[in-house]
Amino acid sequence: MIPTNKPHNPNFSSGPCSKRPGYELTQLDITTLGRSHRSDIGKAALQQAIEQTKYLLKIPSDYKVGIVPASDTGAMEMMLWSLLGERPVDVCYWESFGKGWFSDIKNQLQLSDVNPLTADYGQLPDLSLTNPDHDIVFTWNGTTSGVKVENADWISAQRSGLTVCDATSAMFAMPMDWDKLDVTTFSWQKVLGGEGAHGMIILSPAAVARLESYTPPWPLPKIFRLTQNGKLIDGIFTGATINTPSMLCVADYLDALDWITEIGGVEAAIARSENNLAILSNFVSQHDWIDFLADKIEYRSNTSVCLRLSLNDKQLKMFGKLLAEQQVAYDINSYKDAPSGLRIWCGATVEAANVELLLPWLLWAYKSVKEHA
Repeated sequence: MIPTNKPHNPNFSSGPCSKRPGYELTQLDITTLGRSHRSDIGKAALQQAIEQTKYLLKIPSDYKVGIVPASDTGAMEMMLWSLLGERPVDVCYWESFGKGWFSDIKNQLQLSDVNPLTADYGQLPDLSLTNPDHDIVFTWNGTTSGVKVENADWISAQRSGLTVCDATSAMFAMPMDWDKLDVTTFSWQKVLGGEGAHGMIILSPAAVARLESYTPPWPLPKIFRLTQNGKLIDGIFTGATINTPSMLCVADYLDALDWITEIGGVEAAIARSENNLAILSNFVSQHDWIDFLADKIEYRSNTSVCLRLSLNDKQLKMFGKLLAEQQVAYDINSYKDAPSGLRIWCGATVEAANVELLLPWLLWAYKSVKEHA
């Protein structure tokens, strides 16, 4: 029998992700629209975004936070091209995006001393094998595998190399150990449900020192340059962006940051996400036709929850189509490069009540597909 109640918000996509509860375009402060981003009002909005990010995430005062172009991808590429090459690099990856960073480091930067530490989808590599004298590149949460690092205990506090972390689907949803992170990147359209096209970089003093002391052997395009005459371009970290940002996206981001403040800060956002995962976990434990892609509970993602079903590829496509047609869940099939299954976003902007209302529909879709097999 078809369920009677539907989620009030069917947006369970893993990026761009659902807007915050109660979101309305008319609630945005759009006084910056039509103004130069270099005007006093434009720079003030950008600086507010930086300072509020730093405050909410409890980033150390001596770390730098900046807004850069091209979402998390742009932020990561900027840091890889600007920092790597001084020493060997350990690249830890267990899903498609992390593998992409390895490919770029190996094939585009053409570094010779690159050590991949890899695992199949659903697993983590042995992170203890990383060398503290090497630079370490890793993804905190594997968006396409549903596997996250449990913590940063495996990173040495006495390291001489830098850690470069893609944290785009982890930020505001998982605790960050800033003492262990030298370069951290994320984008607005994940846990905060913001708009795309802008990335954030967070730099430790050690990362700044590398930028100011090391010149990579390859040319850097303007959009990647963070230093001038051997010194950090400090304006990037106070609101003077490299190129023209979308002030509408900035207004949208500030709205999301205000919401995080209203719900009780980053701890409350993490709790909302973990609660969503718990609801799904309880459902999975009660049905033998669905399971997590992640092998172990301790590294199961609480944002991009990846699930495998006892269905073939054709049936899985029908499964997703049925839910979309019923306006129950959009865009929840697994990422194109990942094992076939479902990927349900459970970040802070997704309300627990909607996850609860989704569950009977998952069972209905499964039975419907099996009956028509």
